[in-house]
Amino acid sequence: MDLVKLKYFYTVAKYEHVTKAAEEIHIAQPALTKTVKILEKELGVPLFYKSGRNIALTEYGKFLKTELDKVFPILDGLDERLENLKEESRKTVKLNVIASSTSVMEAVIEYKKQNPSVIFNLIQNQEKPDCDLSVRTNDGSFIDEGVKVSKSYRLNEKIYLAVPKNSKYANVKSINLESVKGEDFVNLAGTKTFRTICDKFCAVAGFKPHIVFESDSLVAVRNIIGAEAGICFWPEFTWGEINSADTVLLDIADVDCSRDIIIELHENHKLSEYAEDFYYFLIDFLIKKKELRS
Repeated sequence: MDLVKLKYFYTVAKYEHVTKAAEEIHIAQPALTKTVKILEKELGVPLFYKSGRNIALTEYGKFLKTELDKVFPILDGLDERLENLKEESRKTVKLNVIASSTSVMEAVIEYKKQNPSVIFNLIQNQEKPDCDLSVRTNDGSFIDEGVKVSKSYRLNEKIYLAVPKNSKYANVKSINLESVKGEDFVNLAGTKTFRTICDKFCAVAGFKPHIVFESDSLVAVRNIIGAEAGICFWPEFTWGEINSADTVLLDIADVDCSRDIIIELHENHKLSEYAEDFYYFLIDFLIKKKELRS
């Protein structure tokens, strides 16, 4: 059944008057009558019958109108709802955050202060789903599924060694990784790519780290370090500031402990009026944050 024919029938059924229906939908009366007749032929049943000088619905017509009462009120508001959805999409930035989550969230908060109408849709998916921007590392954070990237920026992320405040290492500015090979290490559970890169740093220094504690809670890791239960590699952007009087961050002198943070603007960013602007804002935010630590 043709939606236009059903709409014409529904309008006639609403008034039970062809002239009034023709005026509402801006069509000539003969053309409207012909369309209804075609629909009746397609359905194989009469929808109207003459009642004096007017028309009335048959039992088939009443049934069809009752069913369409459920449909057309929804369809009539469809254009407006689609327009609202389009407007929401224009204001939404779909952001896939695999690395630098703490610093990215700080940037999101600052950006939203300047742009109150922006909507952020944050996800963490290593398979590169449909998104406007992604933030990842160069240590295998993504399984590349052929997503087209419009712009890309790399920023080096320094990785420190976090030690307890009362540690024998706490008063030095930098440390050789080789000198802590006998220490206990703590780490975040589930962060396989970061765990792998940390193991590589230790391998370069000539040892395998002795892991005594793992947790998927960053707070727990911080507390364990502060409680002098171990030391930990600490990425400057991904985990953010220590913000704890119990822990100290040290530069690592003998091994280049760093990785790249990669910020990517995807091809579909044009659907959002804010995506490209936030891309440049995020880059600038992270650069300034890095300069403050230098």
